[in-house]
Amino acid sequence: MSFNELLRDLDVSASVQAAGIRRGYGGPPARQVSVRSGLTRLRCASLLKPLYAWVSADHVADAERWRRHAEPAVVISSNADTLHLWLAIGPGVILEDIRRRTGVAWSPPNGDPSRFGSVEVAADEVATAYAVLAQAGAAGDPAAATVMEWMRQVEGPQTFGAREAARSPEAAVKCGWYGAPDETCLRTHAVTVLPRGGTRTTVAVAMTALPHTGTRERALYQEQVNQGVSVEAAHEKVAGTVLRGLLAATLAELGHTSAGAA
Repeated sequence: MSFNELLRDLDVSASVQAAGIRRGYGGPPARQVSVRSGLTRLRCASLLKPLYAWVSADHVADAERWRRHAEPAVVISSNADTLHLWLAIGPGVILEDIRRRTGVAWSPPNGDPSRFGSVEVAADEVATAYAVLAQAGAAGDPAAATVMEWMRQVEGPQTFGAREAARSPEAAVKCGWYGAPDETCLRTHAVTVLPRGGTRTTVAVAMTALPHTGTRERALYQEQVNQGVSVEAAHEKVAGTVLRGLLAATLAELGHTSAGAA
């Protein structure tokens, strides 16, 4: 399905973004693609967790302590462990290190910098940062390689079918979801990094902020969140098809046809 087909029937209040990068020494010419409908920047806290984990390694003297918090932040999207790294190292330090390594500049959230999930980003920025992360890991950066391996361990409902959309069972993925009480939308997002050998990499990012299907559904969602009940099913219902479609369309534009191709 094309980008036009995916965006055509979206609610007027919806915001979606997708972006992809294909690059690498010894491969075909670099290619980049992006599409946006709605807001220019979105919050997608979970997609940033592997990047936070990567750069935090140089700021934690005890490697075992770093792993103790960084691994669950990536593999099971632990907010508590992400917050530990975020506060222990400092939002400004983490975001400045990401800028230094990737060229992507993000700002701490306004009001309360301790809220790591409030950093607003664009999909093309996320794709750029992940391309650098993936190539660093392939080139021998131990922390980057470890983070990429953790992303390959993400499984179950947390993947939202990203590997199937990419037609790459070995892809490294990170997905996330959130719907704050003061928001009328559900935010669901995904990044996938495809294995291509050497320092070549292909990255696809999809970010969505889609309205609840109804007032009752919104109330039920908040009740489930307050009770600690899993809400992946609600995000799958609202955004699953769009999310996978955006990933597939992005990879198609990048020339990816199957695992190992392009």
